[in-house]
Amino acid sequence: MSTKKLKDKVKPTFFKEHQEKLYQALEDKHTTVEIMKDKDPLGTEMILNMGPQHPATHGVLRLALQLNGEIIEKAKLDVGYLHRGVEKIAENKTYQEFMPYTDRMDYLSPYSNNVALCTAVEKIANVEVPERAHYIRMIGCELARISSHLLWLGTLVMDAGAVSFFIWTFREREKLYDIFDQLTGHRFTVSHARIGGVANDITDTAMAMIKDFANDFPQELKDWHGLLDRNRIFFDRNEGVGVLKTEEALNKGACGPTLRGSGYAYDIRKFAPYARYDEVEFEVPTRLEGDNLARYYVRMEEMHESIRIIQQCLDKLPKGPIRTDNAKQAYPSKDEVYYSMEGMIHDFMMTDTGICPPEGAEAYHAVEAAKGELGYFIQSDGTGHPWRLKIKAPSFANLQILEFILDGEMVADTVVIIGGVDPVMGECDK
Repeated sequence: MSTKKLKDKVKPTFFKEHQEKLYQALEDKHTTVEIMKDKDPLGTEMILNMGPQHPATHGVLRLALQLNGEIIEKAKLDVGYLHRGVEKIAENKTYQEFMPYTDRMDYLSPYSNNVALCTAVEKIANVEVPERAHYIRMIGCELARISSHLLWLGTLVMDAGAVSFFIWTFREREKLYDIFDQLTGHRFTVSHARIGGVANDITDTAMAMIKDFANDFPQELKDWHGLLDRNRIFFDRNEGVGVLKTEEALNKGACGPTLRGSGYAYDIRKFAPYARYDEVEFEVPTRLEGDNLARYYVRMEEMHESIRIIQQCLDKLPKGPIRTDNAKQAYPSKDEVYYSMEGMIHDFMMTDTGICPPEGAEAYHAVEAAKGELGYFIQSDGTGHPWRLKIKAPSFANLQILEFILDGEMVADTVVIIGGVDPVMGECDK
C-alpha cells in the first residue's frame, strides 16, 4: 500500500501536533501500531465535535473534545456562529434606535439589556431619571432575572433526565410573559426602557398581575426545592461536577451566579448600586463548593431575593413622571406629540438626531444582569450616535471557564456543566 493511501486510511486520534509526527513516521515506513502503542495502546482516544447544533450545547456553541474513553482530556471552545456585529451597528444608530438590538443579545433577559444601555447613556450625558421610572425598571429587571433563571432551571433538570420539569418552569415563564405584555406591550423583546425613564407607566392591571405572581411564586419555588434538593439522580449528576474554586473563578473572569457559586459574593447591585437598589433590602446568595450544585442553589436563592425586591418596589413605588422633562434628552409623551406642534418637533428631533453627549466624553456603566456583569462602554464624538460602543457580555466572560472546568470530567456531563454556567450565545457572539 502506498504512503498516500495509508495516510488516507489512517484516522489520527489526537490533536494536530501529533499528526505531523504520525505522517513523518509513515514516510519512514513505520506502522500505525508502532507509533500509537505507547500513546494509546487500547485505541480509546478520539476527537469529538459537540455542537454547534442548538439542542447539543444550549445554543450555537461548538466544542472540540479530546477524549480518552469517557474522560475529557482537553476541551476547546469555538464561538462566533451567531455573530451579527452588534457593536458596529450601534455606531450607525442613535442611542435610542439601538435599544431594540439590545433585546436580541441576552434574549432571555431583554429588560436588563435595555436598562444597561440606558444607564450608560444617562451617565455619559448627565440625564436625571425620575424616581418612579427607577422603581419600574427595577421591577422589570427582577422579573427578567426570574424568567432567565426559570429557563436555566428547566433545561438543567432536563439535561439530567427529567423532561416534565421543563414544562413546569415554562408554565411560570408564561405568566411572566403575560406580565411583560401588559407592562411593556410586548411579550419577549420588550424595548421598554427609554433614555431618561421608561416608555409607558405601569398600569393597574399590570400591578395586580405582578402582585399575584409575587405572592404565588414562592410556593412554586418551595415545591421545586422539595423535588430536587434531595433527588438522588439530580444530586449525583451535579455534586462535585464542574468544580471552579474561588481563585480560579477570579483569575478567569467569571461573573454573576457562576462567580458567586464559587464563594465570591460580588453583586453590582450591592457594590455599585444603580437605580434604587441601595434603598431595598436583599441578600447576595453565595456558596463555597464551586460545583454545578452550588450554582443551582445560588440561582434558586436569587429568585427568592428577586421576589423580595419586587415586593419592596411595589410598596415603595412613588407617584410622578416616568421620563425626564427635557426635550433634548428624552422623547416626549404621545399626548404632546399628537396635540402640540412643539411635541411633534421634539419627537422628530429625537428620532433624527437623538441625545448628544459631550464631545470626547466616555463612560462605562454595568448592571447585574441574570448571568452577571453586563456593561456598556461608550465614547462620544458629540453627535447623536456613539463614536465607539463596546459591550462586556457576561456569557462571553463565563464561557472562558468552560475550557478549564470541562477537563477531567465525563463526556456525559458536558451538557450539564454548560447548563450550570448558563451562557446565551446571542450576547456572547454579539
